[in-house]
Amino acid sequence: MPIETNKNGKVNPVRELRSTENSFVKHLKEFFEEITLLTKFTFRFFKEVIKPPYEFNEFVKQSYLIGYKSFPLVAITGLIMGLVLTIQSRPTLAQFGAESWLPAMVAVSIVREIGPVITALIFAGKVGSGIGAELASMKVTEQIDAMEVSGINPFKYLVVTRIVSATVMLPVLVSAANAISLYGAYIGVNLEGDVSFRLFFAQVFDKLSFTDVFPGIIKTFFFGFAVALISCYKGYNSNKGTEGVGKAANSAVVFGSLFIFILDMIAVQVTSLFSR
Repeated sequence: MPIETNKNGKVNPVRELRSTENSFVKHLKEFFEEITLLTKFTFRFFKEVIKPPYEFNEFVKQSYLIGYKSFPLVAITGLIMGLVLTIQSRPTLAQFGAESWLPAMVAVSIVREIGPVITALIFAGKVGSGIGAELASMKVTEQIDAMEVSGINPFKYLVVTRIVSATVMLPVLVSAANAISLYGAYIGVNLEGDVSFRLFFAQVFDKLSFTDVFPGIIKTFFFGFAVALISCYKGYNSNKGTEGVGKAANSAVVFGSLFIFILDMIAVQVTSLFSR
């Protein structure tokens, strides 16, 4: 919107303020409308997920695509994550003569926070963008409308199966990433030392407790659900046109990653309350 000026070519401050206020109100209205639509989309999911018939074959297919196909990227990321964290932490601990605490410190850091969050972000980038782009392209090419005409419930077939699969598979991927990260940490410890495999993992499991592992795994269910829900919502409700496909994929990753940080912050606060 061009800025209005008076006869002398100067900006009219009153009109500029009104323009800014109108723009703010417009964006605020759009934000609340989006939240309302997302809430309705979420309630529809919970309604459809318990109603038969159940698309079990599609669920298995999506679990394979979301889980198994994502494993190589998650495994490489986990290995590098454990290796780099160990190499970076060693000099600091060495300054205080606490190098023996390196395996335990790395293990607690990975299992509690770094492993779940980093893996969830990788998951949002790969799976979230894929779901958003796939559903948006089906919307553009009117495949979703064709499914409705043929008597198939597209929401249950396309949305419910993907959300359930992502919710189930992300904790599995995080568990695998944590294990591979610990092996990467073992390699990092032995780059400048000589620690046996048995001794390293004895130190790791000596310091790890149920309160470290359980919260880190539980919150990944919510991460997977949030990423898949937002991705499906953006793709399923995208504007018709090729531009809508790109916007759906991009916004799925951006908002999915944002929700991961928000949920992680909430999980940390809840965990700290119960650990007191």
